[in-house]
Amino acid sequence: MRLERLTNNKIKIFLTIDDLSDRGLTKEDIWKDSLKWHQLFHDMLAEASEEFDLEIIGSVAVEIFSLHAQGMVMIVTMAEQDADEEQFDDGVIEMQVTVDGSEDILFEFSDIEDVIDLAKRLFYAGLQGGSLHFMEGSYYMLMNGISPTDAEKAVSLMAEYGVSSIMSIHRLLEYGNEILEEDAVGTLVHYF
Repeated sequence: MRLERLTNNKIKIFLTIDDLSDRGLTKEDIWKDSLKWHQLFHDMLAEASEEFDLEIIGSVAVEIFSLHAQGMVMIVTMAEQDADEEQFDDGVIEMQVTVDGSEDILFEFSDIEDVIDLAKRLFYAGLQGGSLHFMEGSYYMLMNGISPTDAEKAVSLMAEYGVSSIMSIHRLLEYGNEILEEDAVGTLVHYF
C-alpha cells in the first residue's frame, strides 16, 4: 500500500492485488460492501491519519479507480469543517463511494534496456501495441485496448521488468515526453 497526500484534505491510496490478497480481499469485495472491506478501509484511514497527521472527522468521499489486473487507486476527500462548527466524534465516518474502472495498463521502468527486453517478450507472446513515454527519469509503457485475457498476460510479463505505476495517465500524456505513440512493442522489436 502506498499513500500520497494530494491536498490538505485529500489523500491517494494505491493498493496492489497482492495488498488485497494479503488481507484476504478481492476487488469484488468492494462492490459487495463486505465487512472485511470496511475494516480494511478503517485501517487505511488510521494509517493515513497517522502518516499525514490528519484528523478524520465527519464525512469522507471515496473515489475508487480499479486498474485492470494491477490493483486500485482510492482518492479519499475529507469534508472541510468550519472553525466554529461544533464537532461530535462518535466514531462514525460517513462514506460516499464512487467506483470506476480503467482498462489501461501502465508500468514504470528505470532503464530503456528493460523496456526493449520487455517488448521482445510481449511480441513473442503475441501481444502488440502500446505506447512508450518518458517522464522524470523513468520510462512508461502504456498498454490499452487489449482483451482481458491478453491484459493478464501483459501484466505478468510487464511485472518481470518494471513496476506498476500509480501515475495518472492524463498527467503522463500532458507532461511526459511521448517516445512512441503507437505499436511501441512492434517498433522496439523491429529496431532492436
